Amino acid sequence: MQRTRVDLLSLLPNELETLSQRLGVDRYRGRQLAAWLFKKAVYDLGAMSNLPREFRSRLAEEAFIGVPQVERITPSQDGSRKFVLRLADGARVQAVIMPDRDRLTLCLSTQVGCGYACAFCLTGTMGLDRNLTAGEIVGQLAAVRQALGPDARVTHLVFMGMGEPLANYEATVKALRLFIHPEAFGYSPRRITVSTVGLVTGIQKLAKEDLKVNLAISLHATTNAVRMELMPVNRGWPLESLLAACRQFPLPVRQRMTFEYVLLDGVNDSPEDALRLTRLVRGLRAKINLIPFNAWDPSRFRRPPLPRILAFQALLLEHGITATIRWSKGEDIGAACGQLKEPRLPKMASA
Repeated sequence: MQRTRVDLLSLLPNELETLSQRLGVDRYRGRQLAAWLFKKAVYDLGAMSNLPREFRSRLAEEAFIGVPQVERITPSQDGSRKFVLRLADGARVQAVIMPDRDRLTLCLSTQVGCGYACAFCLTGTMGLDRNLTAGEIVGQLAAVRQALGPDARVTHLVFMGMGEPLANYEATVKALRLFIHPEAFGYSPRRITVSTVGLVTGIQKLAKEDLKVNLAISLHATTNAVRMELMPVNRGWPLESLLAACRQFPLPVRQRMTFEYVLLDGVNDSPEDALRLTRLVRGLRAKINLIPFNAWDPSRFRRPPLPRILAFQALLLEHGITATIRWSKGEDIGAACGQLKEPRLPKMASA
């Protein structure tokens, strides 16, 4: 029976040390391997010049470096770029790079498709194909780093692409540990945000991980009746249980929870909605991201007129709630919030 090879991008530095020792070399070779993969962004074993040749040969037999293939890159007028990435089995996911002054943010996917069918989200119309592995999540950053070249550095990571991160919990947490490990990518947890539709059990588990990353909650409605129409997940986890989990989530000092709220014309954008929203988040160290709906065909929703968007924000501000309007980047290329979708490709035959 053929042994399954391991993706090196899915292994923490201590796991690379253990693998190196198993392959007959000293553990410090694992630290050297980690430096090549995570610090130097070198994904060719043959180019890792300080590793013994025999060790590299053994690695090639036992492992692989799973950088997805960049199938195409679509540039936006606002400077964003949408990456369509092809995985080893032929499945495709999207990642989006978004520049903003001194920031370069990468939006990552955690699943092929999404099973939560939020009514305003194009990705939800795909259904769920499968979860990504930790290596496939990390591999998106590897592929983008290769494409951007050595002079560009991704400064922030957001788990807001295709899929629900907390429904792919183990792989998401493993990828987070790789991103923040000082001997791996070394990102500050404050530069990483995980978004969720509101999986209460996932939020409760994440609260115990001591990762200190930012948490963003997709709220999008102020009553259970409206939220159930927009987000089927609300049937299992209504607003009361969701907000209770948020209040129990440990926030590091000077860190706030984000509530995301897509503004939909005539659905959730009334002054009454704004006032209910202030009551829902009262007492939480939180900020509200108001996201004017990003259109996709054939969605039945529309973006509210600008005066109504500004009036909604003004009401929140009047009640002491930090509220920003997030004009999504990449709307002209189908890369904005809620617009990511890829047609399925036939799966590649296994060797």
